[in-house]
Amino acid sequence: MQDRPVVLYDANVLYPAQLRDFLMRLALGEVVRAHWTESIHEEWMDNVHADYPDITMGNLRRIRKLMDEALPEALVSGFEGRIRDLSLPDASDRHVLAAAIHVRAGHIVTFNTRDFPTSRLAPHDIEATDPDELISGLFERAPTAVAQVAAAHRRSLTRPSKTRTEYLDLLRSSQLEETARLLQTRRSQL
Repeated sequence: MQDRPVVLYDANVLYPAQLRDFLMRLALGEVVRAHWTESIHEEWMDNVHADYPDITMGNLRRIRKLMDEALPEALVSGFEGRIRDLSLPDASDRHVLAAAIHVRAGHIVTFNTRDFPTSRLAPHDIEATDPDELISGLFERAPTAVAQVAAAHRRSLTRPSKTRTEYLDLLRSSQLEETARLLQTRRSQL
């Protein structure tokens, strides 16, 4: 896809396994250029482990390693000097904005869009975008590419496998309501 949007994934969108997989596949399918930081990795991993102690930190480190190996350009560093000059409602989110500025991201993909006010992001040409809004927008620009990503995602689900209907329900349960609605129009490609 020409002119792939540059995005920074916040920790809360990497926390849910199925959503993380879909977002990774968007980058692997060259629909977006995705980025994250070590701090973002640590945050999603710590939260998953806290909520699901049966998922070991070793397993989570393996997932992080696979992500970084699959998309070696995704891991952002060198942005730390920008943090102190930024202001957000939650000061602990400044590193996310600093990394997004550093890679010239157009979107911070997050469920917490209110934590990234437009007034603070607009000077950097960045928008806080929830995952459903991002994927829906990508679908409008490149429906075939997004449908191919979704089909690959569905095929990867083998424990258990998912029918097309079950897969669309899985997307809805991952807070991708509009994405599921749009993909319904390409159901045969899933």
